[in-house]
Amino acid sequence: MKFVKKTVAALAIAVVPLAGIAAPAKVMAPGGPGGGYDGAARVPLQVMQQTGIFTDGFQVTNKGGAGGTIGLAEFVRTGKGDDNAIMSMGAILVGAIITNKSPITLDQTVPLVRLTDDAGAIVVAPNSPIKTIADAVQAMKANPGGTAVAGGSIGGTDHVTAALLAKAAKFDPTKVNYLPYTSGAEVVTSLASGQAKIGISGLSELKTFADQGRIRIIAVSSEKRLPGIDAPTLKESGYDVVIGNWRGIIGAPGMSKAGRDMWLQRYAKLHASAEWKKALADRGWDDAYLAGDDFAAFLTKEKARQAEVLKDVGLVK
Repeated sequence: MKFVKKTVAALAIAVVPLAGIAAPAKVMAPGGPGGGYDGAARVPLQVMQQTGIFTDGFQVTNKGGAGGTIGLAEFVRTGKGDDNAIMSMGAILVGAIITNKSPITLDQTVPLVRLTDDAGAIVVAPNSPIKTIADAVQAMKANPGGTAVAGGSIGGTDHVTAALLAKAAKFDPTKVNYLPYTSGAEVVTSLASGQAKIGISGLSELKTFADQGRIRIIAVSSEKRLPGIDAPTLKESGYDVVIGNWRGIIGAPGMSKAGRDMWLQRYAKLHASAEWKKALADRGWDDAYLAGDDFAAFLTKEKARQAEVLKDVGLVK
C-alpha cells in the first residue's frame, strides 16, 4: 500500500509542467479572428508544429478593440509569470498605446521577436471613379467630409498612412474623414457599401480581395514596387511616404529567463526553416526578424518615433 501511494505521488509530480516545458502555449491575439494579429499569432506556431519545433499545442484568445490595448490589458492581467503565455503585437499597438493614453504598456511585458513587415495598400471599390492615387488625394482635398477613408484603429498604421499622405499632399491631416475598423475585411465591406471611398490596410489582408476583383489596389506604401502587384508606390507617385506594419511577439509579465530563452530558441529555429520562408511568401509578408535584446532596443526607438509622427500629423497633442 505504501508503494502504491509513493508511485501515485511520483506520477502526480511528473505531469507538473516546468518552466514552459511540455505544456500548450496560451496565445493572446489582440484583434479579431482572421486579422493581422490573429495571423501573426497562429501561423508561426502552426509552422512550428509542422516542423516539430514546438508540438505541445496552443490556444489562441482573440480580444480586439482600441488598437490592441484591450487585449494587452487582458494579457498583462492574466499572464503574469507564465512562461507559456505569449502575445502577438506590432506597430499598430505601439501607436494605440500612445493615442489611447493606455495605462498598460509594453514596458510591462517581455519583448521576444519581431517577425514580419506588411506593406500597406491603398484601395478603392472596383467601380470607383478614383483610378489613381492622385485622384484619391484630389478627392480628399476637394471634399474631405464626403471622401471617407476606411482603415484600422485610430492612431494605427493605416490612420498614420492617411495622415502622412495628406501632409505630403499639403493639406491638413486632421481634416481626413477617417473611419476605423477592426480588419481588412471590414474595410472592403465599407467600400462595397459606399460608406468609404478609399481604404487602407495591410497588403496581406487585402490581396485576396483584390485577386477576387472586389477591390482595386491603386498604390502601396512600400519603398519599392511589390512583385505581383500592379500598383505604384506612394513615393514614386510623388508622395514621400514609406510605412509598413511590422508584427512580432511578446512574452508575459515576469516571464523567467529560462522561458524567454526557450521562446527565443523556438523562433530562431522557425526563422531558419524553409517552411517559414514559404509561409512568408504565401502570405506576402516581408521577413523582419529581430530577436531578444535587439528587438527590445528597436521597441524603445519605435515608441519615440511613433510619438513624434503622431504629434507631427496632429493625431495626438
